[in-house]
Amino acid sequence: MTLSISLTTVTRNQTKQFLRILCNPFLKFLSLSQPNSLNLNLRCSKIYFSCATLQQTPHLFDESPQPDLAQYNGLLFDYSRNNKKEALNLFLGIHSSGLPVDGSTISCVLKVCGCLFNVTAGRQVHCQCMKLGLLKDTTVGTSLLYMYMKTENVKDGRRVFDHMEERNVVSWTSLLGGYAQNGMNEQVLELFLTMQMEGIKPNSFTFAAVLGALASGGMVENGVQVHCLIVKFGFETTTFVCNSLINMYLKSGMCKDARLVFDGMETKSAVTWNCMISGYVTNGLEFDLEAFKTFYDMRRAGVKLTQMVFSPLMKLCANHKELGFARQLHCRVLKDGFSFDPKIETTLMVAYSKCNEMDDALKLFSMMPEAQCVVSWTAMISGHLQNGQIQEAVELFCLMNKEGVRPNHFTYSAILIAQPTISPFQIHAQVIKANYEKSSSVGTAILDAYVKLGNIKEAAKAFEQIDEHDRDIVAWSAMLAGYAQIGDSEGATKVFMQLVKEGIKPNEFTFSSVINACAAPTAPLEQGKQFHAWSIKSKLRDALCVCSALTTMYAKRGNIDNAYQVFRRQRERDLVSWNSMISGYAQHGRAKKALEVFEEMQRENMEMDDITFISVISACSHAGLVDEGVKYFNMMVKEHHISPTMELYSCMVDLYSRAGMLDKAMDVINRMPFPASATVWRTLLAASRVHRNLELGKHAAEQLISLQPEDSAAYVLLSNIYAAAGNWHERREVRKLMEQRKVKKEAGYSWIEVKNKIHSFLAADHSHPMSDHIYSKLDELKIRLKEIGYQPDTDYVLQDIANEDKETILSQHSERLAIAFGLIATPPGTALQIVKNLRVCGDCHTVIKLISLTEGRDIVVRDTTRFHHFKAACNFQSVNPFVWVQQRVARHGNTTPFMRVPVINCRVRVAEQQGLHLSEAK
Repeated sequence: MTLSISLTTVTRNQTKQFLRILCNPFLKFLSLSQPNSLNLNLRCSKIYFSCATLQQTPHLFDESPQPDLAQYNGLLFDYSRNNKKEALNLFLGIHSSGLPVDGSTISCVLKVCGCLFNVTAGRQVHCQCMKLGLLKDTTVGTSLLYMYMKTENVKDGRRVFDHMEERNVVSWTSLLGGYAQNGMNEQVLELFLTMQMEGIKPNSFTFAAVLGALASGGMVENGVQVHCLIVKFGFETTTFVCNSLINMYLKSGMCKDARLVFDGMETKSAVTWNCMISGYVTNGLEFDLEAFKTFYDMRRAGVKLTQMVFSPLMKLCANHKELGFARQLHCRVLKDGFSFDPKIETTLMVAYSKCNEMDDALKLFSMMPEAQCVVSWTAMISGHLQNGQIQEAVELFCLMNKEGVRPNHFTYSAILIAQPTISPFQIHAQVIKANYEKSSSVGTAILDAYVKLGNIKEAAKAFEQIDEHDRDIVAWSAMLAGYAQIGDSEGATKVFMQLVKEGIKPNEFTFSSVINACAAPTAPLEQGKQFHAWSIKSKLRDALCVCSALTTMYAKRGNIDNAYQVFRRQRERDLVSWNSMISGYAQHGRAKKALEVFEEMQRENMEMDDITFISVISACSHAGLVDEGVKYFNMMVKEHHISPTMELYSCMVDLYSRAGMLDKAMDVINRMPFPASATVWRTLLAASRVHRNLELGKHAAEQLISLQPEDSAAYVLLSNIYAAAGNWHERREVRKLMEQRKVKKEAGYSWIEVKNKIHSFLAADHSHPMSDHIYSKLDELKIRLKEIGYQPDTDYVLQDIANEDKETILSQHSERLAIAFGLIATPPGTALQIVKNLRVCGDCHTVIKLISLTEGRDIVVRDTTRFHHFKAACNFQSVNPFVWVQQRVARHGNTTPFMRVPVINCRVRVAEQQGLHLSEAK
């Protein structure tokens, strides 16, 4: 391909071709350079009718005397500054006419090729340089170097540089700028040092190029050293060098150093002011006020506003929802004629969206059809999503596709938030079709969408599809959060270890997610402590999200004291921290401590939410503090103006139900502004069983079954109510209904962790390898408990069978098997922690308390409702059990439901020992 062919664009339309010939810059040049140019247009017409392509126009120059070299170089330089494509056409005319060229001509056209990113033309000009022997010219070599670097051909540029016979500071600066432009920042520093070793003194442009590379590479320490050299060489007052210094410091988060450079400048350009404002905005909300002040100072200094200042200012308005200031800036944009700038219009749309002015944003979007690119479409979709207008966002996304605008990775990441209005599976299919599934941002968004659906398998597949080199810490943390959501501590641990193995440094959100996974009931007890230690080693234990996760984890794993220690050590606490601690105490039945933390929270003037009051009222419910619970509910509504949610009404129903105030519980349900949920009716049904209110229980069961016909709890509780009332026929009917609807009762099982291994047990389970030893231990415990007066409470066995069989069933409950195994598998004095998937019955509660005392073990049992702590206050071997019973009765009376029967039986034994009547025994 010849130079003239590659540099000329020919159209088949002859009219347009004639106009192009008349507008050929070289012809214009001839008209200026020749005194007698009146017949130029006529000659051009003749040329047009005699030639079919522009390549034949050089014959015109055969008819004209040669103009002066300096004249067409001057015109070429003028075009290169203002109209680079015309400059290329002019050089075509010069070359094709055989006019002589020099190094200045070649240098100019090479720079034009670089600016136009036309490497093909640039290479052909390079060939001309070789033919003409101009490569020895330093200026030409530097221009070649510039062209190759500008067109991202770094190797060719370096080859040109290495073959240059003579290199000056301009050559070195072009090389440094090229490497910086192509992101090769470390090589820039190496070359800068080499340049100085070769005795080349850097100029101001050299320092600007080096500082740009150091800013992009985050090498601020080297930047400080270069700053010293700038002072040494006397460039500290050069405006654009200072601008580069400011940019480097701001990109490195060193805003104070940037401000010192800014304040020390004698002359500040608009670029300087823009750089400071933009840098403050980039460095986060804490510097937004400084950005506003700097803009105010800029206006006072009388500096003319340029296009570059508006975008960061719009971001400020968006961050702080400053609608009034955004409107003022909009007016200024229109006044200064910058409304055509797509970037300014898009940031203005975002500002209106963040200020909840979607109508204004939509109007602005509709008035900019020429700027409706994927960026502006994505901004509008995101704006609707942020304002809760999900349906409108989905409609915009569909319209965007119809308009032929291809979504990018930001679009897909945004629209995935719109589930369930839009299916993640459909978007995932589009993402694969568009080849974005390997993108970290899109992959993470898809992963998160699947996690919210509870589909961890698909989430894991999306995670694996992300390119390994592009998989950032956000993607890893999202995957860990997914495993934490379903309580899969094993999966979370594997992902965390894989993360570390690949050399990725975990951040506070990573630790928060994996620690939350360790809060699951099936997670190993020591696993959470290990990650706690790891967070301390990583110096992240004081991070808010890590502390809140640790507090929750320790509370859910039965160690409320450790949870409180973490809470106390927190330097800063947010709402989540306070809620975690109050909720933890509530779950552990320590209502007094929960209310103390709540009162402390009030003294700190912390803002509260519905979660806070759910935890507080739950604490009151477990402790039987009805009046206090009602007081806090009224406080929430009247003082904190929080509208009661379904969960809060459920807590109030539970508060009254536990206290036996079933009529008041029904009043709460009847006054609710919305239909009661399944949780509310389940709470009332459970209370009806405890307090043996058959009619209310039947009504609650009917409501619950209508809402959740597949839930076994409603059928089981109702059948238990009938059984407790001795209505065995109705009980059988309920069981028959369960069989007809194929509803299966959830099997009760308990598990205990011993030596990092989980051992699970069903009721009357004989599958464990140590089953014989376990039942032998149970028989031993039965004998010892009966010696101190324990008698089984067979009312908790709701089956129409003999009492002996009921006693056998009670003795083989899953939690007792787990405790017996723990006693024989762990050293004496070791605390035991049992987890059960159903509520612990009253008789088991009594037995566990007595086992704790007789065996000298602290036992913690976690069921579906709360934690039950049994403290080994004394050793049964050294303390008389009858004395202990006397002390318990004296302290608590004989009214506690779960202790009533055993305490009465023990009192009989005490009366016998003292030779007293039962009523006289203390």
